[in-house]
Amino acid sequence: MPERPNYTNNSQTLVMDANDFAFETVEAENGHATVVRFQLTDAQVRAGDVLLVLDGTDIHFHGMIGMIGENGSAVATDRRGSLLPAIVQ
Repeated sequence: MPERPNYTNNSQTLVMDANDFAFETVEAENGHATVVRFQLTDAQVRAGDVLLVLDGTDIHFHGMIGMIGENGSAVATDRRGSLLPAIVQ
């Protein structure tokens, strides 16, 4: 029996509040985080889903989740419009 893939054909959107979103900057451009690593708390999230980080109605990050690690961390990429500050933790 083949293994269940870690991606889905129907993507969903994970919406986070910018004030509560804890992340590690993996890559940055012009002071903004373009690739982030964050901890998942929803086991239903899969690679291919979308991460949307909002500050009120302003979009600070809108990117695809490309990888989910065994430890529950995920990596998402927004190379076109990220407004998340590049931070070092």
